[in-house]
Amino acid sequence: MPGRRGTWARLGLMAGPVVFFAVFFGYPVAAIVGRGLHEDGRWQWGRFGEVLGDPDILRVLWFTVWQAAASTALTLAVALPGAWVFARLDFPGKRLLRAVVTVPFVLPTVVAGSAFLALAGRGGVLDEWFGVRLDTSVWAILLAHVFFNYAVVVRTVGGFWAQLDPRQEEAARMLGAGRLAAWRRVTLPALAPSLGAAALIVYLFTFTSFGVIQVLGGPRYATLEVEIYRQTEALLQLPTAAVLTLVQFAAVAVLLAVHARSVRRRESALRLVPAEQTAHRPAGAGQWTVLAGVLTVVALLLVAPLAVLVQRAFQGPDGWSLAWFRALGRESASGTFAVPPVEAIGNSLSYAAAATGIALLIGVSAAAALTLPGSRRGTGRAARAGRLVRGFDALLMLPLGTSAVTVGFGFLIALDEPPLDLRSSWILVPLAQALVGVPFVIRTMVPVLRSVDVRLREAAAVLGASPLRAWREVDLPLVRRAVLVSAGFAFAVSLGEFGATVFIARPDAPTLPVAVARMLGRAGEAHYGQAMALSTILMLVCAGVLLALERVRTPGQGEF
Repeated sequence: MPGRRGTWARLGLMAGPVVFFAVFFGYPVAAIVGRGLHEDGRWQWGRFGEVLGDPDILRVLWFTVWQAAASTALTLAVALPGAWVFARLDFPGKRLLRAVVTVPFVLPTVVAGSAFLALAGRGGVLDEWFGVRLDTSVWAILLAHVFFNYAVVVRTVGGFWAQLDPRQEEAARMLGAGRLAAWRRVTLPALAPSLGAAALIVYLFTFTSFGVIQVLGGPRYATLEVEIYRQTEALLQLPTAAVLTLVQFAAVAVLLAVHARSVRRRESALRLVPAEQTAHRPAGAGQWTVLAGVLTVVALLLVAPLAVLVQRAFQGPDGWSLAWFRALGRESASGTFAVPPVEAIGNSLSYAAAATGIALLIGVSAAAALTLPGSRRGTGRAARAGRLVRGFDALLMLPLGTSAVTVGFGFLIALDEPPLDLRSSWILVPLAQALVGVPFVIRTMVPVLRSVDVRLREAAAVLGASPLRAWREVDLPLVRRAVLVSAGFAFAVSLGEFGATVFIARPDAPTLPVAVARMLGRAGEAHYGQAMALSTILMLVCAGVLLALERVRTPGQGEF
């Protein structure tokens, strides 16, 4: 009976997230695919051959694959020393530095692109000082991807590395192994699942890259996501967009399946120790050198683009001033917006707050379903429950890798008839943002919920509490800080959502990322300056949120 009650409790908790994702993710994507591939009462599967046989599409596919691989390899090479520093060293300003390296990750990709454009584009700092431009080469894209994903490696690998018992490597050295040999034979195999998970996440994000490519790629470079946008928005070729969406969806599904397997290995392969027991002050010239090197990389690769962005925001037509910030309060003479651009700030904050509420409601319920103890009676029932949980977990991660452009355009097509006639409703934007926020809530909450002592739940059950009541009265009070952290991440990520919002944000209610993208798409110094000003405001809001999160975060909480 207890096992059956637990099963029903799990299914009850899963119901809300499943319905939410079915209506606001599955249905819009299916609507786009149906419009593109279903014609005259039958499916036009022959369009796959037509689209995938196009040399231009094949070039896009090849560029998408190889730039994602190159971006992933470069990110791992640059960020692994940082992961070690955060895992093993304790130094003043560590929490501040953790927030700094995370700011690029939660920024809109279009803002990351504009920061690199200000640094390495035409008229940028490198162009003015050294005559070097990177915006005409693939290097700008690769470095922008490292800028954006550095925190993924640091937090995913570093968070796991911090929990590895350093005495195992020390024992190998006592047995005669050198420092490098001990690390290669003891630590590296233990880190392999975490490294694999981080690599897959980075590859997933760079494979579906949109904002960075849109700003820095130009006509020569396009990923699948950018091509889907072009086919949908500019050419209105829904059949081509539908085929590319399914190709991207299949690739993402494979990546998520491999990622889920690596996460299970990471969770079960080793006995971990509390992270606070493994960090120590830097000792010796080698460790100080590594720390200095990591600080230099952070300064040059992460801080410099943001600093240049701020510098351009305050460099007005007559020198240093607040001219571009003041211009945000005036309506655009060129018709870029139907309202003063400054209203995008209030719109974004309101939308992100609503999206955070939705993401918390769905994400906490899903995390609770994923962490409820499984049935102990019958290996067949336990195996079925395990497959159900893994499938449910994969479903919740799909929005991170599925074309946000497809979701946004799907909202316009699918959600325009009763009882879901939402196309003119303000709630449409928060719903799209919440789809991206939910996975971050889940990834933050699941490790914390799993760390709750199961004996507390068992004691509550002995006293007659149902699984839902035990969760509400035992688990929830213990995870309040994790709820705050997950809410902060959901808020920051919602602020930066661009791929779907660019379709559904109304002209009289633009969000910050949409406003930045529209201004960058217009010629003129004024538009560029105001785009830098809006980007600076968005960056400062995200930085403030992340600094607040670091103050309430505890070492046992999940990373991403």
